[in-house]
Amino acid sequence: MGARNYTTTDVFFLLADDALTTLFGRPRPTGRKDPSAAVDEGPLSSIEKTQSAHLMRVNHSGEVCAQALYRSQALTARSDTLKKRMVQAAREENDHLLWCEDRIKALGGQKSLLNPIWYAGSFALGAVAGLIGDRWNLGFLAETERQVEKHLEGHLDRLPARDARSRAVVRQMKEDEADHATTALRAGAAELPGPVKNWMRLTSRVMTTASHWL
Repeated sequence: MGARNYTTTDVFFLLADDALTTLFGRPRPTGRKDPSAAVDEGPLSSIEKTQSAHLMRVNHSGEVCAQALYRSQALTARSDTLKKRMVQAAREENDHLLWCEDRIKALGGQKSLLNPIWYAGSFALGAVAGLIGDRWNLGFLAETERQVEKHLEGHLDRLPARDARSRAVVRQMKEDEADHATTALRAGAAELPGPVKNWMRLTSRVMTTASHWL
């Protein structure tokens, strides 16, 4: 049998399923082990748990944004190779999504109520980047990952020292984001203009601040 030809309706429902799974379901993991699973830690105070839960909620919202970005960038990419790269990156980011969600639950926290808004906005941004061209698509990916890596580094400074499990998750996420950025650069990513980078930092700050509290 030949490869299936997807209609516009098929694509719509596939994307809707991705969105609903990301926001309300349990995305399929790659099989990697949760980096916090083998980590021993002592009891955390209620203040430490609240602080960590807020930070991990922000990280979870960031992964919701990543899913939307990668899916829309894959949809609009011209190259089949790039489409596959974006889909693979989204699958790897599913691990982050699950690790953050599990950690939030363990800390007694809740996911951000604003995640549907972040998903919709990120999907639109990713689609625009993809429509401009593959080099700019890769450039947007590389810059996003660089900014996320820096953001995670800041969270390692802010997480309670005794919260070894959250710290293990964030360290692995930081390593993965750096790998994704490097892969995009090697694939021919264009360097984004300074004003675009600054705008990305501003929108990221809005998301992280709002997700910290809601």
